[in-house]
Amino acid sequence: MASPYSPPHGPHRAKQPSLSQLRAFAAVAEHLHFRDAAAAIGMSQPALSGAVSALEEALGVQLLERTTRKVLLSPAGERLAVRARTVLDAVAGLMEEAEAARAPFTGALRLGVIPTVAPYLLPTVLRLVHRRYPELDLQVHEEQTSSLLEGLAAGRLDLLLLAVPLGVPGVTELPLFDEDFVLVTPAGHPLAGRDDIPREALRELRLLLLDEGHCLRDQALDICREAGRSDGAEVTTTAAGLATLVQLVAGGLGVTLLPRTAVTVETARNTALWTGLFAEPAPSRRIALAMRTGAARQAEFQELAEALRGAMRGLPVRVVGGGS
Repeated sequence: MASPYSPPHGPHRAKQPSLSQLRAFAAVAEHLHFRDAAAAIGMSQPALSGAVSALEEALGVQLLERTTRKVLLSPAGERLAVRARTVLDAVAGLMEEAEAARAPFTGALRLGVIPTVAPYLLPTVLRLVHRRYPELDLQVHEEQTSSLLEGLAAGRLDLLLLAVPLGVPGVTELPLFDEDFVLVTPAGHPLAGRDDIPREALRELRLLLLDEGHCLRDQALDICREAGRSDGAEVTTTAAGLATLVQLVAGGLGVTLLPRTAVTVETARNTALWTGLFAEPAPSRRIALAMRTGAARQAEFQELAEALRGAMRGLPVRVVGGGS
């Protein structure tokens, strides 16, 4: 099918495109399919096609090459698609800035949380939000770190609660606290109940860890390497969550490392589980909020971080100051 657009003869003065036209073109440029693009932005297919054609007419440039089988960007379309996305992102940032300026701590806040934090810190977070920010619509998404960072970069998430450092460009960390790791063992284990376990003890233990993708697994392996454990030492990975992990320990399959905030929830009601503390300085992890650098709600997120530091002083953690 030939393109319905025919460039005009003679000089052409471009008209001002509308945001609707730019949004339609950006969607087609992303999906290269009219039906998928229309569904993505909630527009009917004829309306989307008309908007793209109107944009071509306004600019005096053919943006697409349409055939019976597929849609391709013209060379000009390739260049202008980048510009269109920049304009739309700038407009979205303007609207976000205006919303934040109108009323801080109102509207939706999409918070991403890692699984090894969510069950143990969310009660504190939710109590604080309900008490101090009743107009805030907090929406929680529990995902692994890589997925959370992708969501933050894409604008799907506004703020993250996770272990740091991340070392990701464009992401600002607001540290909240440090917490020690403890060793969880079966009852009767030689290290059960001790409060002076040397890190070197990790070298030969049968260690149970979370599956690939969990940052806690990587942190535990780092601790073991620092203790001198060889990469070839046995590590049995069979658990997708901490609750399963400690049940495997209770069954005598090995030992594991838990962050202090998880210990009470995961071990208190099981007499087959014991904990041991490491000698100082104990291995630890840092938990922080993370936001896009320069986010429109930066001041709001910094205030929330300070409020969370105060709320978490009753937990078995060491609260740390502000800064990035």
